[in-house]
Amino acid sequence: MSVNETLANQANLLLYGAMAAYACAFIAYTMDLAGGAARAERIRDAARADQRELATVSAGGSSSVPEVPAAPVPERRQAAAIGTSLTILALLLHIAAVAFRGVAVHRPPWSNMFEFSVAGAAVVTLVYVLALRWRDLRYLGAFVVGPVLLTLGLAVVVLYTKAAQVVPSLKSYWLAIHVSVAFIASALLTLAFSLTVLYLAQDRRESRRAAGEPVGRSFMDALPKARELDLSSYRLHAIAFPLWTFTLVAGAIWAENAWGAYWSWDPKEVWTFVIWVVYAGYLHARATRGWQGRKAARIAIVGFGCLLFNFLVVNIFFVGFHSYAGVS
Repeated sequence: MSVNETLANQANLLLYGAMAAYACAFIAYTMDLAGGAARAERIRDAARADQRELATVSAGGSSSVPEVPAAPVPERRQAAAIGTSLTILALLLHIAAVAFRGVAVHRPPWSNMFEFSVAGAAVVTLVYVLALRWRDLRYLGAFVVGPVLLTLGLAVVVLYTKAAQVVPSLKSYWLAIHVSVAFIASALLTLAFSLTVLYLAQDRRESRRAAGEPVGRSFMDALPKARELDLSSYRLHAIAFPLWTFTLVAGAIWAENAWGAYWSWDPKEVWTFVIWVVYAGYLHARATRGWQGRKAARIAIVGFGCLLFNFLVVNIFFVGFHSYAGVS
């Protein structure tokens, strides 16, 4: 089938629209983070005022039971709400761009680096938006939208590939299965990486505060405690690891169908396995006494570094069976 150039051009326009919406969402989320320290200070002042009021009532010797202050009403985070709305708009435009590209080429639109970057970034945003239905993770907004925007910029400027048909070995249903699961796993690992970095920063601030060292006001004051960030990161890693395992196994099955061997020491195969080993080490470290907290978090960061190396270096500069997935 021939490529529908009109739809391919429309997909590009939709992608540019999504990038503009992402940029505005990033600004809104950044403004929300900038006001985070002030919000946290107001909450602490209100809590201290409530404690002083209870102490005054108790000291007065009143026989009546002191009235417990009502829980503070959460402040309206207008900038965060705007950022979330713009992110949803960007996601809709983003998904439409991926869909138009797929219809234009009559196949799943992730057979080269450009398409993989665009579709993968959409999955990252989708996972974030879906997670917002269960928990208020808007403090992660700038750390999700920012990398997504950078990925799309890299795809458009450096990795852009004209819409075209694929090589024969990619004409398989495994393209949809293998790569789509890799998308989801990579998206979860990206969110987990953001949480891990925030955990390390928050843990350092809490350690300094506990040691009596001066800690200045920062947007970190509005973020959850280090323990909660660490636990959220671990949960995402625990979900992503089985999916990455499936990606590795499915890739081997597809390789046997396409090239006649389950394992050929292809650079892409090797680094996919290296990533699996590092994250397996992270999960094992979490269960090992003495290797929790910061030590395990550093292993997770190494794992994400391997993921980026596999995507940005192996796909482009290493020669192997997966070379057709690079820039053309």
